Amino acid sequence: MKFADQTLALNDILSQRFGEIDQQVKTNLSRVLAAMRRHRVGSHHFASVSGYGHNDLGRDTLDRVFADVMQAEAAAVRVQLVSGTHAIACALYGVLRPGDELLAVAGSPYDTLEEVIGLRSNHQGSLKEFGITYRELSLTADGSVDWDHLGESVTPKTRMVLIQRSCGYSWRRSLAIADIERIVQIVKSQNPNTICFVDNCYGEFVEDREPTSVGADLMAGSMIKNPGGTIATTGGYLAGREDLVEMALCRLTAPGIGSSGGSSLDQNRLFFQGLFLAPQMVGEAMKGNALIAHTFDQLGYPVNPPADARQRDVIQAIKLGSPEKLIAFCKAIQQHSPVDSYVEPIPAGMPGYDSELVMAGGTFIDGSTSELSADGPLREPYVVYCQGGTHWTHVALALDAAVAAIGNAKSE
Repeated sequence: MKFADQTLALNDILSQRFGEIDQQVKTNLSRVLAAMRRHRVGSHHFASVSGYGHNDLGRDTLDRVFADVMQAEAAAVRVQLVSGTHAIACALYGVLRPGDELLAVAGSPYDTLEEVIGLRSNHQGSLKEFGITYRELSLTADGSVDWDHLGESVTPKTRMVLIQRSCGYSWRRSLAIADIERIVQIVKSQNPNTICFVDNCYGEFVEDREPTSVGADLMAGSMIKNPGGTIATTGGYLAGREDLVEMALCRLTAPGIGSSGGSSLDQNRLFFQGLFLAPQMVGEAMKGNALIAHTFDQLGYPVNPPADARQRDVIQAIKLGSPEKLIAFCKAIQQHSPVDSYVEPIPAGMPGYDSELVMAGGTFIDGSTSELSADGPLREPYVVYCQGGTHWTHVALALDAAVAAIGNAKSE
């Protein structure tokens, strides 16, 4: 039976969850509107300056609006941040100094951070090459934070704790805001001077609070993910304590320039409008994720998060169990994308990743994971990670094709 024929039955199951998501959208949109009113956003803020970027009124106003929305002391949205990984790297290099220790407390970090830290590759200027040591607290057998050993893992030498909110390419639950709050409290009780840094990618607007509202000192993310509302064409952000944001920006530009440099290159309107659209777009992605989880759970595939669980980010993982099904799934999603539907996803290496990846991403913004995309590394247990979606009905249409392509969990 095609997915379209199951819609009425699934609507009964999902209607309550969709209603809860709509209420979440309303709460978060109210916060965005309040920030825009407070800082008197007008059409004059859409203008841009060139060159060095000094006195860019729109950019500086956006920073203040974004800080309010992210419930932070300060923030910076910059075109010059090319990705979430770049924003995170600026935070790490900007704050950490030789002899400091970085401690990851939610297991191994996302693949693209391995070379930044120095776990793979050499002679590229990793943290390790600058004398910054690294440790990580492994997850428990069930994929949870090791709460029993978290406190003792923090030492007087631990300058920064890295908290990755999203699951990344691992089979664990992404962290809820309540989890992040608990981590911060435990870390600060052991060493009040330890900086709690959050990789917030994929998590913005999923709840009504952000990590900086529960004690995180600094966080970073990408503008072509949640907060760009699917229309920001590039960029990233930093938010948190004012001094730490400035330190990260001094890494992005140069000491003495920091936040005063970097022209916005006529992107201000898209950033403002994308931020306005973001709560709604995240809500649609969450509805699509709920739909994916219920559909593939019924077909016998393990899904993460579980079908009956609330989402903690905009990623829905499905354990497909074979490279053939992973590739077939991504081909089906690509064929039902609005852009490049004729392109066939082929596994290949990508900069920053240790395994070959297969990716479906027929998106208007190249690499945008706010729009519907799917990808996964070609390694066991062959998990596909679905992200984003501008409206859940598009997800439904793409799912019809994906189900037809791979069948149920017992199909060959």
